[in-house]
Amino acid sequence: MLKFIEAFFAYIGLPFVAFFKALESLGMFVSFHVRLIPSYFIPPYRIREILLQIEVIGVGSMGIIILSSSFTGMVLSIQFYHGFHRFGAEDFMSYPIFLAITRELGPVFAALMLTSRAISAMAAELGTMRVNEQIDAIDLLGIDSKKYLITPRVIATSLSLPILVIFFDCIGNIAAYGIAVFVLEVNAVIYQNMIQQFISFNDIIVSFIKAFVFGFLVSLIGSYMGFHTRGGAKGVGKATIYAVVLSAITIFAANYLLSVIFLALDI
Repeated sequence: MLKFIEAFFAYIGLPFVAFFKALESLGMFVSFHVRLIPSYFIPPYRIREILLQIEVIGVGSMGIIILSSSFTGMVLSIQFYHGFHRFGAEDFMSYPIFLAITRELGPVFAALMLTSRAISAMAAELGTMRVNEQIDAIDLLGIDSKKYLITPRVIATSLSLPILVIFFDCIGNIAAYGIAVFVLEVNAVIYQNMIQQFISFNDIIVSFIKAFVFGFLVSLIGSYMGFHTRGGAKGVGKATIYAVVLSAITIFAANYLLSVIFLALDI
C-alpha cells in the first residue's frame, strides 16, 4: 500500500518537476544571452565573419525560399479564388492575398524555412565543435568563444531574414498574380488596382519587424543549443532536434504576440 501511494504521488509530481526543469532551462538561456549583450557593441566586430555567416545563412537559404514562396503564392491564389468565387467577388481577392503573404505567411514561412535550412546546421556545427573540444581550444587561446562563434551568427541571421522575407513576399505575390490572371482568368487590371488602392506602408513595416524578431530569436536558440551540446554524436543530434522544434514553436508564439501588439497599436 505504501509503495502504491509513493508511486501515485511520484506520478502526480512528474509534470511539476518537468515544469520547474523547463523554467530552470529558460532562466539559463536568458542569463546566457543577457551576458552576451555587451559583446554586440564592444570591438572587435568581426565584420568578415558576419559577412561569411550572411552568405551561409542568407544566400544559402535563397533556393528553398524561392521554391516555398512560389508554391505558397500559387496555392493561396487558388484557395482565395475558390472562396471569393462563391460570392462572385473574385476580382477583390488580390489585396487579401497580398495581406496574407506580406503580414503573416511571408515572415512565418521564411523563418521556418530558415530554421530548417540554417538554424539546424548552426546547432549541428556548434555542437560538433563542442563535443570535439574545439570550443575549449578557442578559449585556451585566450579568445572569447561566445563572441567569436555566437555573436556573428546572431547578427547575420537577424539581418538575413528580413532580406529573405522581401524575396518571399515578392515572389509569392508574383506567383499568386500569375495563377490568378493566367490560369483562373481574373481581370489583371482590377487585380493590380485593388492592391494599389488598399496597400499600406504599415504592411511592409510589420513584415520587416516580424522578420527581424524571428531571425533574432531563432538564432539565439540555435546557437545556445549547439554551444551547450553534451554527449557526443547523440548529443549533437538531440541539440539539432531541440533547436529546430523550439525555434518553430517560438516563431508561432512570437507571431501571435506581435500580431496582438500590432492590432492594439492599429498598425
